[in-house]
Amino acid sequence: MLPDKIVELYAKGIVNNKYKTTYPTKTVSTFAIGSKQLYEFMNNNRDILMLPCDMTNDIREIAKIDNLKAINSTVEVDFLGQCNSETVKGSYYSSTGGQADFTKGVRLAKNGCGIICLYSTAKNDTISTIVPELALGSAVSTSKNDIDTIVTEYGKAELIGKTVQERAEALIEVAHPKFREELRQKAIEKHFIVEEVAEKEETMVMMEG
Repeated sequence: MLPDKIVELYAKGIVNNKYKTTYPTKTVSTFAIGSKQLYEFMNNNRDILMLPCDMTNDIREIAKIDNLKAINSTVEVDFLGQCNSETVKGSYYSSTGGQADFTKGVRLAKNGCGIICLYSTAKNDTISTIVPELALGSAVSTSKNDIDTIVTEYGKAELIGKTVQERAEALIEVAHPKFREELRQKAIEKHFIVEEVAEKEETMVMMEG
């Protein structure tokens, strides 16, 4: 999607397309939505290339883009790294868009990195978006096998190549601090984290403190 912000990024020289390995010098998009300013910017702009989504979202085409950073958002992430980006409490509210395509394609790209962003909480900090398991009836928009990096306002959790326990621990670290202890207990109960290891880590923290 080509949004309003692209106009400002062009004006500041932040978007210039000079490093692109596919469609050099072109900003590629499949649809645009925004204000009149955006459409006037696009009108007869030879730097903008509009293509059908079966080209822009083709995994084989995405894989050709060196140094690609694919950034998507999600609703909640479970301890395995599965992302639900389409439902809230099991009720459908959005489609997956290109998330599944880009999370797969970017892993095939040279120096590619797939990033899933979300706030650590919802409903005025009353709900954690890092959860032991997705809500019943939730869609799995991005599978645990395709996930790369999860980012919240508390940091990043790099999940590629990690065990189940390492994934749970990394995700708890980027959860909101008020939910971390509760999440750790849930992880122990569900055997995502071995209790002896958890106790050892807590002892080490106390000793360091």
